[in-house]
Amino acid sequence: MKIFITGINGFIGTYLLRAILHKTDWQVQGFDLHDNNLDEFKDNPRFSMKLGDIFKEEAWLEEAVKDNDVILPLAGIARPAYYISHPLWTFELDFEQNLKIVRHCAKHHKRVIFPSTSEVYGMPTENSCIMIEDESTLTLGPIKKSRWIYSCSKQMMDRVIFAFGQEMNLPFSIFRPFNWVGPGLDTFKDAAEHKARSITQFIYDILYTGKINLVGGGAQKRSFIWVEDGIDGLLTIIKNENGKANGEIFNLGNPNNHYSIKELAQMIVEEMKNYPQFADKANAVELVEIPAAQYYGKNYDDMQDRLPSVEKMKDLLGWQADTTLREAIRLTLDWHAKNMIKE
Repeated sequence: MKIFITGINGFIGTYLLRAILHKTDWQVQGFDLHDNNLDEFKDNPRFSMKLGDIFKEEAWLEEAVKDNDVILPLAGIARPAYYISHPLWTFELDFEQNLKIVRHCAKHHKRVIFPSTSEVYGMPTENSCIMIEDESTLTLGPIKKSRWIYSCSKQMMDRVIFAFGQEMNLPFSIFRPFNWVGPGLDTFKDAAEHKARSITQFIYDILYTGKINLVGGGAQKRSFIWVEDGIDGLLTIIKNENGKANGEIFNLGNPNNHYSIKELAQMIVEEMKNYPQFADKANAVELVEIPAAQYYGKNYDDMQDRLPSVEKMKDLLGWQADTTLREAIRLTLDWHAKNMIKE
């Protein structure tokens, strides 16, 4: 099998590439603006890479789609701090540029596996907060809250892909990641600018600021999944045994790791106390509640809960995640402990 991945230098792309090269005999062609996360793969004969700008390489991208069997358009904006401050850029990349890739897939009848997001579910209005792929109503916030442009862009891509499948027989699967965590999620540079996601931001704040900001008090709940569990689920979708993933949308998350942001912060502090190089900072850190508008700006909005159903992944593809959040935190801290100098 030949796989083409845009945005391969990112968090999911890097882990996916490693898993493909270690666990399969597939070939991978990658595309991204940068390749700084891919040094370990550059001499692998089953991997090739092109550096380029997705906004400028349309002819090349169409040829790449034609030359491969499965296309994963992973290029996109996935951090709240960015899509709040750069909503047009978020729309242009997450929707317009990925739509071009999907059109090429439809034209050349190539299977596309699209990365949606848990954010498409928006703010649940049902009594149950469990998010079910083919049943949940998708309710977004007001237009003035620009964080929803990311969710809206991804949701529209989901609908367009489904329509291409319906009208042009496009082979597709869609996956919705729920708060994947692990080393490389964000950099400490991102955290220094308050642009990192929670787990990286909290580790950085403990080490360098002595204060963890709990936006909105940290009561929001999320379902965290260890990145390698998520990648195993994604590989299962790509393999598509007996065609069971065809035309389906899948949540990739771990409902057993359902915790508030405040609980996540407390757990990270507790675990960092077990590392000699982190213990003093962890013992001294302060947890501070801060209004969301003060941290992110007036255009921020948030959902209070995010809990996936993973029954479809279990029933159709036999997959479920099994790494606890505490184990994921330890694995992440192990990496940071070994790489402190590089940070």
